[in-house]
Amino acid sequence: MTNSPTALDDPFTGRVVVITGAGRGIGAATARAFAAAGVHTVLASRDEAALHSLRDEITDGGGSAHAVPTDVTDETAVGRLVEAAVGRFGRLDMAVNNAAAHGGRPVPLAAMSTRQFDTTISVTLRGVFLCLRHEIAAMTAGGSIVNVASTAADQGVAGLADYVTAKHGVIGLTRTAALDHAADGIRINAVLPGPIHTDGLERAGAQARAGVARTLPLRRLGQPAEVAQAILWLCSPAADFVTGAGLPIDGGRLAGTPSFAEQRTDNP
Repeated sequence: MTNSPTALDDPFTGRVVVITGAGRGIGAATARAFAAAGVHTVLASRDEAALHSLRDEITDGGGSAHAVPTDVTDETAVGRLVEAAVGRFGRLDMAVNNAAAHGGRPVPLAAMSTRQFDTTISVTLRGVFLCLRHEIAAMTAGGSIVNVASTAADQGVAGLADYVTAKHGVIGLTRTAALDHAADGIRINAVLPGPIHTDGLERAGAQARAGVARTLPLRRLGQPAEVAQAILWLCSPAADFVTGAGLPIDGGRLAGTPSFAEQRTDNP
């Protein structure tokens, strides 16, 4: 698709985006970034208080936001979310599927409960599938979807069999959906955030954060706003030739193993 100079100069004003998992962290940062770009944001989360707080923050700042409390494991609720976006704003141009869950503290696979595994898969993988189905159906004039995966989608992580499996599946869904719907003018990509300074790492404390940062080539944690800007770019005309891609935002984590000399210096 060829974009006019006007579209490139102002690609977002008046467009509509649905963002799941918008209550905090990467989802909330993404909502702020889209709203600042002039997009009508439709915010979804199970945490109604956080959702309404973010909506008020965006609207008080002059942006456009509509909150729709949603459980992405409930297909009827997902359908209502997309219908609410189209009903309120008349269209759906973009979507960011960020809602995810995992069991918390790492546990070896043989000790992981079936309930924990099923819960994570239901939210983190099946939820993306349900969202994709309804979002794609609503994008009658084409559009762009970004699924939020993780560096755990590209490597194993001990003790997180549920989360790793789900995020690997998100990449599979992204690639397949991109192939299935390219001819419909819908681009579907994923981002793979590495260690990002969200609530989990905040609760872990400064010492734990510093330890994680030392393992990364860039020697610092990522910020939610940095992931949000990558998502914004993937939804922009600048990324019109990008679909089926997985973009790491990880401080170099997936690039490979740091030099042994470097590891000895940092970890005597």
